[in-house]
Amino acid sequence: MSAGVLLIPRPGAANLVDDVLDQARRAHELGVRKVWLAQQLSYDAISLAGLVGAAIPGLAVGTSVVPINPRHPLIVAQLAQTAQAATHGNFNLGLGLGARVIERPAFGSDWPRVITRLREHLTILRSVFDGGSVDFHGSEISASPTWPVQVAGGTPIPVYVAAMGPKALRVTGELADGTIPYLAGPRTIGEFIVPTIAKAAADAGRPAPQVITAVPVLVSSDIDKANAIAAQQLSFYESIPSYRNVIAREGVDSITDLAAIGSAKSVVQKLKSYQDAGATELTLSPLDRADTADHEALWSLAATL
Repeated sequence: MSAGVLLIPRPGAANLVDDVLDQARRAHELGVRKVWLAQQLSYDAISLAGLVGAAIPGLAVGTSVVPINPRHPLIVAQLAQTAQAATHGNFNLGLGLGARVIERPAFGSDWPRVITRLREHLTILRSVFDGGSVDFHGSEISASPTWPVQVAGGTPIPVYVAAMGPKALRVTGELADGTIPYLAGPRTIGEFIVPTIAKAAADAGRPAPQVITAVPVLVSSDIDKANAIAAQQLSFYESIPSYRNVIAREGVDSITDLAAIGSAKSVVQKLKSYQDAGATELTLSPLDRADTADHEALWSLAATL
């Protein structure tokens, strides 16, 4: 079972880039082979991933995830190819469909017809990454640049989508290299996500897709405290319809039941259930995100998987 880790910038860091670089170096020293970075309103995840991968040769980097709204795919392609060249082939592009609860207050707008936008966004990216040019005119997005759109050393780029609904999974299977779901438990992975995306990929004549499952993790002997941290960190996702649907499909009593909490041994046992369900790779997402959090136990655990 292969596992990477999500790196979380420390809230009190004097310099965010320096902090993430320090974390990535230490994680790599402990044996971590891949790190992921989440897009925030404050920093750009693709640029940061490129810096990390360039500074630490041999460490794979990725974004988990960059929302497709309000980003035009040509801009995403420019950033991703630059990051891939900087990391000498170690960059992975993870995209998300976005969330209205975030986008409406931040940008003063939201983007309906999300499945159509996803299909058109991926179609443009696929054309750029696979052929170096694009001439596409969709109902939501168009791209027909008169300048070169490929960066020397910037391809190929694996593209993953945080797809969890049936329509998004089908589009992802057709046009991307896999999915990177979060808070999708073993039952959801095995009974729904894997068969849905695998069929879509096969029907499109594409290779078997990757299912890189992100799991919230907290290695701790204080279970009550760990559960309280999990409840605080995960409650936000209950407000997003796509996550509510996944949680309901899993049939758990509480969202915290989807977290891997406890001793290293018990966490590994829970993580193995994802592999048994069909996950091809795991991403360990730290639940404790305080300045004082010690992530080395999680990094060491990821290195052993």
